[in-house]
Amino acid sequence: MEQAMIGKFISACRKEKGLTQMQLAEKLNIINRAVSKWETGKSMPDVSLMLGLK
Repeated sequence: MEQAMIGKFISACRKEKGLTQMQLAEKLNIINRAVSKWETGKSMPDVSLMLGLK
């Protein structure tokens, strides 16, 4: 999957759970800018964080 598609998927999952980017970042112990970069396709989450997105 390309980064933009993964970003859209992360965004959709986050919104489905009713979380803001800040709330998701706090849940994963990261900064909210990282979540923003994922969702815009500018970067990818580390594999170790992927399970926290469930």
